[in-house]
Amino acid sequence: MKKKELNDIKTKTQDELKNLVSKKKLELMKNKVKIAGGDNKNLKAGWKIRKEIAQIMSILKVIK
Repeated sequence: MKKKELNDIKTKTQDELKNLVSKKKLELMKNKVKIAGGDNKNLKAGWKIRKEIAQIMSILKVIK
């Protein structure tokens, strides 16, 4: 995630962040299915999505 995107996320509300996390988790599950099915060869994409989820969850913990 780029710095500009991270700064945009920091300005969002708690509900918006929770929705974003759920969308990212769904995206991660879809990516895992594609990899298992052989449709997607990019294994690093899953790593990137997990990193973004972790960053958003860290911001959520600071907001609480």
